[in-house]
Amino acid sequence: MNWEQLLSLKRQGDTSKRLRKEQDDTRLGFEVDYDRIIFSSAFRSLQDKTQVIPLSKTDFVHTRLTHSLEVSVVGRSLGRLVGKKILEKYPHLKEIHGFHMNDFGTIVAAAALAHDIGNPPFGHSGEKAIGEYFKTGNGLQYQAQLEPKEWQDLVDFEGNANGFSVLTGSRPGNEGGLRISYATLGAFMKYPKESLPKKPTANIADKKFGFFQTDKEFFKDVAAELGMLSNKKTEDIGFERHPLAFLVEAADDICYTIIDFEDGINLGLVDEDFALEYLINLVRHTIDNKKYNTLTTKEDRISYLRALAISSLIGDAVKVFLENEEAILQGNFHVALMDKSQYKAQMDDIIKISIKNIYQSREVIEKEIMGYQIINTLLDKFCTAYNNKFEGKATNYDILILKLLPEKFITEKMKLYERLMHICHFVSMLTDGKALQIFNIIKAGI
Repeated sequence: MNWEQLLSLKRQGDTSKRLRKEQDDTRLGFEVDYDRIIFSSAFRSLQDKTQVIPLSKTDFVHTRLTHSLEVSVVGRSLGRLVGKKILEKYPHLKEIHGFHMNDFGTIVAAAALAHDIGNPPFGHSGEKAIGEYFKTGNGLQYQAQLEPKEWQDLVDFEGNANGFSVLTGSRPGNEGGLRISYATLGAFMKYPKESLPKKPTANIADKKFGFFQTDKEFFKDVAAELGMLSNKKTEDIGFERHPLAFLVEAADDICYTIIDFEDGINLGLVDEDFALEYLINLVRHTIDNKKYNTLTTKEDRISYLRALAISSLIGDAVKVFLENEEAILQGNFHVALMDKSQYKAQMDDIIKISIKNIYQSREVIEKEIMGYQIINTLLDKFCTAYNNKFEGKATNYDILILKLLPEKFITEKMKLYERLMHICHFVSMLTDGKALQIFNIIKAGI
């Protein structure tokens, strides 16, 4: 892979090449990506989607929206620091093509801003709930009518692949979705493969999948434009990552490790004295003990250590990336950056405590159980009604159910797979609160 291709400004539907040196510096193409994402309704809905605590009314607990903004800020720093060194190493990128350090930062910031845009309500349990509806619920009836990869898209419903659909999916009058630059789409794709084969190797790029069968052709176009390296020897589609995807992933890893932990401390799920010890292990060489000892509140102490920890992890992630940049370009780097971090043991300790005290807390488990029931009910009612209408046997109840669909989801799909994905996409775009509201309406009618 080469950086000139990887930094492509092309957008879906373009008929001519966009050159960086011809860009208007007051509104760069990569900055347009960021703007389009932040003004999208899909991004806005993240304000009422779970990060750690579903349906939490606590004012300091993070939502997917605040988490995404923070990941974007960390991603911007990672991108700029890497970009500065890349331009020093490959001066022709600036001298001939006009790329700047901030381009790298903006691409990573935009991709990081969108990294959770396809996540369903109720966090990762929402993904599992959609998959289990088809794997073990009433959705199992559709398996025989679908191709293996179509079925796998459903039973392993993946927020990353759904995010690619959100950013690129077309509908009448809105061709190409948000029309994000290919460079940003490449950085967004942490798992540039289709749903089968499942986890064929230990390569981090094969851990999950990054696009549904509905989006396969456009995905291939993006990968070809960026010069991404194929890593599949068969007709199955899979590629090595765009290098900047490693930075997006690192930004996410840094934020959820440190900030979810901070939420747990503020909620009282993790004892402060116990937590401080873990955070101090990350910042022993940078902490200003005199300043730290003047902080009198738990919130201030945690905030100070959190800021230092994130700064330390950013610097380390950049170091790992630059040390392995050539291997990354050659498709020979197959782990997450933070897996090579000098702080990996400390991060693992924090994550272990978070799993035990936060992610498996009673409040989280109770809300996830509620989420399973809500998502299962919505999928069952809407899939049944949507398919019954297509087959000409809709009941009056089915027609009433379909009236709950937003206007942009009122469209006909000829293939069963496309109809099922359409309903999954609708459900996945609901906020936690809206999903609960529709569930309550339907439940009253049962």
